[in-house]
Parts: sequence; C-alpha cells; structure tokens
Amino acid sequence: MERFLRDWRQDALNKAQYESAIFIGDKLLAMTKDENDAFWLAQVHFAAGNYTRAHDLLNKHGLIGTNPSCRYLAAHCLIRQNNFADALALLGEHTPTHLFTSNAKRKTHRTAGRGTRAGSKNLDRQPDELSEEEWSVRRYEAGMCYLRGLCYAKENAFDRAKEAYKDALRIDVQCHEAFTQLVRNSLMSADEEAEFMQSLDFGAVRAPRGGDDPELRSEPGDYVHMLYQTQLSKYGNPRAFNVAVESLSTHYGLEDNADLLLARADLLYTQCRFKDALAITAAVLREDKTNFPAYPVHLACLYELKRTNELFLVAHELADHHPEHACTWLAVGTYYLATGKIADARRYFSKSSMMDATFGPAWIGFAHTFAAEGEHDQAVTAYSTAARLFTGTHLPQVFLGMQNHAMNNLTAAEEYLKSAYQLCRADPLLLNEMGVVLYHQDRLRDAAKFFRQALLVADETGADPHAWLGARTNLAHAYRRLRLLDEALDEFDAVLRDGGKNAPVLCAKALILLDKGLPDEAARVLHEALAVNPQDPVATELLNKALEESAAAGDLAVLMGGLRTGEAGAEGEPDDDDDEGGRGGGGLGGGGADDDEELARFELELEEKKAAAMRRLERRGRWSSTAGLGGGGGGRGKGKAVMRGNARGGRAAGAAEYEVVDDDDDDDDDDKGGEDVMMDMSDDY
Repeated sequence: MERFLRDWRQDALNKAQYESAIFIGDKLLAMTKDENDAFWLAQVHFAAGNYTRAHDLLNKHGLIGTNPSCRYLAAHCLIRQNNFADALALLGEHTPTHLFTSNAKRKTHRTAGRGTRAGSKNLDRQPDELSEEEWSVRRYEAGMCYLRGLCYAKENAFDRAKEAYKDALRIDVQCHEAFTQLVRNSLMSADEEAEFMQSLDFGAVRAPRGGDDPELRSEPGDYVHMLYQTQLSKYGNPRAFNVAVESLSTHYGLEDNADLLLARADLLYTQCRFKDALAITAAVLREDKTNFPAYPVHLACLYELKRTNELFLVAHELADHHPEHACTWLAVGTYYLATGKIADARRYFSKSSMMDATFGPAWIGFAHTFAAEGEHDQAVTAYSTAARLFTGTHLPQVFLGMQNHAMNNLTAAEEYLKSAYQLCRADPLLLNEMGVVLYHQDRLRDAAKFFRQALLVADETGADPHAWLGARTNLAHAYRRLRLLDEALDEFDAVLRDGGKNAPVLCAKALILLDKGLPDEAARVLHEALAVNPQDPVATELLNKALEESAAAGDLAVLMGGLRTGEAGAEGEPDDDDDEGGRGGGGLGGGGADDDEELARFELELEEKKAAAMRRLERRGRWSSTAGLGGGGGGRGKGKAVMRGNARGGRAAGAAEYEVVDDDDDDDDDDKGGEDVMMDMSDDY
C-alpha cells in the first residue's frame, strides 16, 4: 500500500495535479510517519505555491535543523514569502568551505571547525568518491549558498551576494542559478570572469556510470564549461566564445538553440552590427515571444536602427499580455525615448526598475533620460546608482565620464574612464572616450594612442568599421595638431572613403592642404564640401582663404618671372633696331636714363608685392597653427564638449558626439576662421 501511494503521489505530481498529490501524500505520511514522505509532501505544497504550509510542515516534523535538503526547502519558502531576514537567519552566514573543489588540485580545501553541518561530515572526500546520497547533500549545500546570495542581494549587500554565488559554484559547478546571477547581473568584470572560470573544477562533474573511458568521464565537464563560456561577457574573449559555440553547434546540434542564438546576438551588438543582431533576436522571438532574456538586446537594436513602429508594436503586445514583467515597461520606456518623449520614458524606466531592482537595462535607460535632457547632475546620480548595483560592467563608469566631460570636468571624467578601463580594456567606445578627454587636455600623443587602440580593437573583434568613423576622425585631428600632416591626410581620406562625403571632414582635409601650401588642392576639396552643404560657413571662409593664397602665389610667380625678364634685358643684349642710338644696354645714348628710372620703379613695385604676399603667408601660418579642436595654442580656450544624441545601455553601451566649440570671443583676428566649430571630436557610431 505504501508503494502504491508513493507511485500515485509521484504520478499526480508529474502531471501537476497538486490537489491529488497533496491528498495522497497526506494519507501516506499519516500511515508511515516517515521523514522522507514529509519532505515530499512539503515539496508538493511548494510546487502548488503553498509556501507557508510547506514551511510549517517541515518545522512541525523537526526536519529543518537535521537535514540539508529540508533546510534548503524551508529557506526557499521564506524567500518566496519575501522574508529574507528570516531566511538568512535559517541559512546562517557561514560558508561550508570544506566542500570547495579546485581546478588546480583535484582535492577539497578544508577549513577546520568552520561551516560543518549535520549530514555533511563525510562530504570532504573527492566528488568521485561520494555516494549518490552524499552527492545530493553536497548539491543542497551549494543551493543554500545560492539562496544566501539572493538574501544578500535583497539587502543590497552585492559584494557578499557575489561571494555567496561564487561559493555555490565552488561546491557544485552545476549550480547554474548561481552562475546566472553572477553573469546576468554583471557582478564580475570580464577579467574576473575568466579568472573565476579557470578556478572552477569542471572535472568534478559526475560522468554517467558504467564506463571507465577517460574521455567519457571528462566529456560532461567539457560540455558544461562550453555552455558557461557562451554566457560570459562578450568583451572578454571573443575567440573562446566562437570556439565554444562552434563545438556546441557541430557536435551537439545546438545551432538553433535560443540561448546560443542570443549569445551570438549579444556579441554582434557589442560589435555595433545592429542589423545582424536584430535578425537573430527577431527569429528567436518568432519562435517564443515569452523569451524575456531576448528583449533587452532586441529593443536596443530597434532603438539604434530607429525603428519606432516596431518598437511600438513590441511594447503594445507586451503591455497587453505581460504587464507583470519588468521587460514590458522597459520596452515602453524605450519607445518613448526613441520618439523624444523623455518624461514618459523616465516614468516607465523607473517602473521597470522598481519591479526588478536587479534589472540593469532599466537603470541605464532611466539615467539616459536625464542625459538626453542635459540634466547632468541627475544623470550622474542615476549612473552612480547603476555603477553600485552592477559592479562588474564598465558601462556606468563610461557614462559617468561622458557626463563629466559634458560639464567640462575633465579631471573627474578622466578618473571615471580610468575606472572603466580597469574593468574592460576591449571596448572601442571606452577607448575613444579616453582619447577625447586627453585631446581636450592637450595630451595629443596619449589621445592618438587611445584612438589607434580603439580602431585596433574594433578591427580585431570584427566590429562594423562604419561604426567607428568617429574614432578615425578623432585620430586624424590628433595627427593634424601634432603636425603629422601626411598621416592626418591618410586618416581623413579613409573616413571619406568609408563614410561618404562629409562636409566637416572635407573642411579638415582642406585645412591640412592649406597648411602644406597647396591652396589649389584645398579649393577643390572645399568645393566638394560646399556641394554637400552649400550653407557651410566654415567651408565658405576656408575657400576664400584658399583663393587668396592661390592668387598670392600666382602674383608672386608672375612677379618673379617679370623680374627675370627685366634682368635679362639689363644685360645689354644687342637690338637690331638702331633708331635713336638703340635701347641696348651697350648703347651710348638715346634714353639710357629713362630705362634706369623705369627699372627702379619696377623693382620697387616688385618688392611691395612680395612683402604683401609674405604677410598673407605669415597670417595663414599663424591661423593654421592656432586653429584646432578645443584650442590648445596661442592662449586660446580649450573648448567645451557638447553631447549630442542618446547613449545606449543595458547590454547597451552609450553613443554621443562631441562637438567642440571655441570659447575665444576675441574677434580682432580676422584670419582665425571658424575651425573650432567645424571639427567634431566624436564617438558617434
């Protein structure tokens, strides 16, 4: 009868017929008074959502203090009831470090007298030596570390939560819930993730019974390692990610698995290949519209591509069917942000973050709304909150640096960007921002180094080259001010080749040609700029200067040719016409004094025109040497950075274009032009 009732209870539980399972389980427990039957009845209550009844049942039979599985279930019931303090008191704050396994040595690390619990005294052996029951107890201990981390996170003790999650994986590398909390909430930087993955003992994953083949025993651990590798930060090691995805796709048939597809989309998004990423997320959502992890990247791609109609449809559908999910209100906020309704966007981003305090995209979007309105102080506060919540991602620090740069606090901006650089060294956006700040501090060589590094990283990771034309433009400006004119000209040509006709870039190229003494070439380039933007005041002024220089150079050439002609005539070449004694230099009469007077007037006029031409050349040299983005010469102001556009966040990084405006109000020098307004130091992509 007992076996019959247990089979009946299990069959009802498998079919989600919880009332039947509770009814039969209660009769079975009354018959047997067995602790195992009490535990399973509590499991049925938990599955049915009766968390209070499940906890009371375990407490009534005195199982919480004697069995790790019962203690885990009781703590889980308390967490589901939002009794986090009681759950933490039940779980305790001591970590069972004697259960840790290491990748370096296949043996456990013991800590005498700490964290030892009832039922775990024989668990300090190697995992391969444990029985099924002992291995089950070990897994429950790892689960309790995971629950401890949840309680710490609810108390905003994120450092302790991170350590608890890591402890869960050190005990049982198959505790995927803990791994998900670490990765999805960005609690570790890319370098820290790589180091932690190296420390985990994937060889401890238990292989199927019935074989002594070493490959068979190691294959499950390799499989788990590859699955985890696909979920790590895409700024860390793209090559390892591609190897893992390729192996999982070819050997295990996971090429169409949603998690692997989303991992690919995430990588493409970090490479600014928004159309490719959107195609993947759209395919995933067509198969499963409730796959909520796909929505942050999907929404970010729609925003970057300015597809507001699709954003509206996604947000409307989610609001109709899933109003209880934080992703829904993220979608609504993203739509309002894309359509310029900043106040509405802020309200819905705030609602999303209140529904799930660990939802990173909502916090970043909330901060973006302040940045979009130029409310820099509020934006700094919001980004600071995101940086405190998500300590492993560099994006909040990048945005803090951008906001301080916009307020012309270059020292603070540099400090925030350095903090972001410590977390991630492989983001072209961050490297470009560091270069922009250094540029405005007149540290041109350092700025050029970061611009080059940004382009190198973008090329190595396969990023869309059109997305980083701003960084290449910035590098060209840095070369120009370093007087590396040929290198600057090459970079501007590359920008024009990849990005098409661009009036500011054409103006910058013309300026370099003027600096190299090629006014005719500069005039041709400036005509191209005016063809793109006929009302461009900078191109107009530069064209006037180029024409002046060209005319001055032509006058000088004509005068020098006339001088050579006059000198040749003065050498006394014989004249066949002997009328009035001739005009040859060797004649003895007939107008020799008049010739001397005319030659003297000619030489005087020549000297005056040469002096005028030299003054023009000197004026051009002074103007081109002092002109620059944000000043940097001749006592000029450094300039102010004005942020344009919106920054992207979540798995979302920001985008802003810095246009440098000259602070010099001195209008005495008519030749200084308007170059500072014309050139953009940009991270736009």
